[in-house]
Amino acid sequence: MSMAKIRKGDTVVVLTGKDKGREGQVVQSMPKDGKVVVSGVNMIARHTKPSQADPEGGVKRREAAINVSNVAIKDPKTGKPARVGFEVRDGKKVRVLKGSGEVLNG
Repeated sequence: MSMAKIRKGDTVVVLTGKDKGREGQVVQSMPKDGKVVVSGVNMIARHTKPSQADPEGGVKRREAAINVSNVAIKDPKTGKPARVGFEVRDGKKVRVLKGSGEVLNG
């Protein structure tokens, strides 16, 4: 069983790009593509034609995927970006923040 360093529900900080410094929850994780979707970050405008499902059409705004290397988990204590490592504690493999050594849920 492999574990992802960043998972759905984690609060992350964007490290690079137009949304640098912004933070949000991970809505979707795509480990095979190495990407995550973060709420309110990397917004794109999609121009859609009116259809039967959506008679209005128009410009729809939504989040696009962002490379997982461009985000870091937010340390709950300091509020700063932190790196994640793995340790075995009490016979279970857990995610640990490198700076503070704090165990992340799961």
